[in-house]
Amino acid sequence: MLTPFALALAEGGGGGLLSIDATLLWATLVVFALFAWILGKFAWGPLLKIVDEREKTIREQVDSAQMAAAEARDLLAQHQEMLRGAGREREEILAKAVKEADAVRTDLVGKARVEAEQAVVRAREQIGREKDQAIAELRAQVADIAVEAASRIVKSSLTEEAQRKLVDDFVKELPRAQKEGRA
Repeated sequence: MLTPFALALAEGGGGGLLSIDATLLWATLVVFALFAWILGKFAWGPLLKIVDEREKTIREQVDSAQMAAAEARDLLAQHQEMLRGAGREREEILAKAVKEADAVRTDLVGKARVEAEQAVVRAREQIGREKDQAIAELRAQVADIAVEAASRIVKSSLTEEAQRKLVDDFVKELPRAQKEGRA
């Protein structure tokens, strides 16, 4: 590669296509060095500084995004744990409500049984009273009928008081006779 340049120098600078002018070469090198220094001083420094700042900003944004993603994952885990806790709490509340409902139902059933038994006892007592009252009324009516019949039959021989005593004795003996199967 240096061969064409060496040939051009050896020819003596005839101004050919491959001729090298030393002044032009040195002037080009000085201008290039001056241009490189000016660019390095005024352009490359600020340009590199802008690139470094942009890189720093991008790194900060990436770090911030990673921190935000980590926080979001933590929040998501917390929310999921809260949901699981709420689900457990809901199940506990439901179980407690079911137990309380069963207890109330059992209590109400027990009270209803007691009230029903009391109602049955009261009804039996009332039936007994009404039965006794009906028997007493029936005895009185039977006594009146018997007295009336006896008074017609035996009008002259017995007094009304004696007839009444006779009928009362008969009515008193009536339940015993029913038990024995005579009446």
